[in-house]
Amino acid sequence: MYIKNALCATTALVVLTAAAAQAETLTIATVNNGDMIRMQGYTDDFTAKTGHTVEWVTLEENVLRQRVTTDISTKGGAFDIMTIGMYETPIWGANGWLVPLDDLSEEYDAADILPAMAGGLSHDGTLYAAPFYGESSMIMYRTDLMAKAGLEMPDAPTWDFVREAAAAMTDRDNEINGICLRGKAGWGEGGAFITAMSNSFGARWFDMDWNAQFDTEQWANTLNFYKDMMDASGPPGYATNGFNENLSLFQQGKCGMWIDATVAASFVTNPNDSTVADSVGFALAPDTGLGKRSNWLWAWALAIPAGTQKEAAAKEFIEWATSKSYIELVAAKEGWANVPPGARTSLYETPEYQAVPFAKMTLDSILSADPNNSTVEPSPYVGIQFAAIPEFAGIATEVSQEFSAAYAGQQTVEEALAKAQSLTNDAMEAAGYR
Repeated sequence: MYIKNALCATTALVVLTAAAAQAETLTIATVNNGDMIRMQGYTDDFTAKTGHTVEWVTLEENVLRQRVTTDISTKGGAFDIMTIGMYETPIWGANGWLVPLDDLSEEYDAADILPAMAGGLSHDGTLYAAPFYGESSMIMYRTDLMAKAGLEMPDAPTWDFVREAAAAMTDRDNEINGICLRGKAGWGEGGAFITAMSNSFGARWFDMDWNAQFDTEQWANTLNFYKDMMDASGPPGYATNGFNENLSLFQQGKCGMWIDATVAASFVTNPNDSTVADSVGFALAPDTGLGKRSNWLWAWALAIPAGTQKEAAAKEFIEWATSKSYIELVAAKEGWANVPPGARTSLYETPEYQAVPFAKMTLDSILSADPNNSTVEPSPYVGIQFAAIPEFAGIATEVSQEFSAAYAGQQTVEEALAKAQSLTNDAMEAAGYR
């Protein structure tokens, strides 16, 4: 009996030692959005199941983009997993900078990923990043303030209606701004919003010969409409507000309307965080009657940089974090309204989720976004709030800085557009497009 017990103890020790030897510490770069913060709170579940531990590097959106781009392009090796999106993934996959995710387990069910998300995170049919959540953009609005203004939000409003409603809901004495929109510089911040908005006004970044189009009436109409509306009905300092700043304003009851990522719906309707949780409605992003709405398509996704020494463990984390099981874990702990949305078909087939007030509008917004046909006039690029070319991030960051300066009154709209036209054409010529 003693020998048998000793053998069992030795066997157990060998198993534990082997497991410990295989355990890894993964360094993950991510954005400081609510769903990512929530995920960090559940990583003990991942560690318990795999033995792997996680070190998080959580960064503001613009900083994250800079850090991961620099690290992967220089083969810095600082991260085992990166949070990236639909702009970077196909480009980096084509460059060989990312590990293909074509061997995920059968249980993971990669075929369940929404086609719009899988397509945007693939290159030549190979998935290079798994969506943690997917999004479009839509209007979130205060139903009580809309009623007080004597207006009714259509399911598919125009920009003229939005401007009228914003003016009617603005109450400066009580610090209520009729509308909150991104103005913050950064291609994925204010740059993403104004580009998506410009599509609905008939604008585009380039014509079919890659000539910049900022000297057009359509772009002038877009920027002047935005600035006039925000000056009249937006919050002070809107030129420096991004997603998180506007989320905070809305949750504090200081916005009549907010047009932004559909993923925000769970935060503005959560009574633990939002003072207006019981009076929020949803509508499609607005248009101008030209056949294009101003909603975008995006996913915050997890990808593995090529060259990592921890590829197997990194794939285990991605399978855990973007799985059906993770969705069920969050649902059990925090309710179906708080699960990461927009990534899996099965989520929208779940009766409990179908009862969530914003579920249908989120899916409708995602399905209506077409990155292959985003502009009124033909354009040579794929993408809605971005042009899927390697040079775009640098160019659009500079352009967004000029626009933010115009919003802040540091230059005119005309001056900002002239500078955008010049710097974009110069960059495209240097890159060999023109």
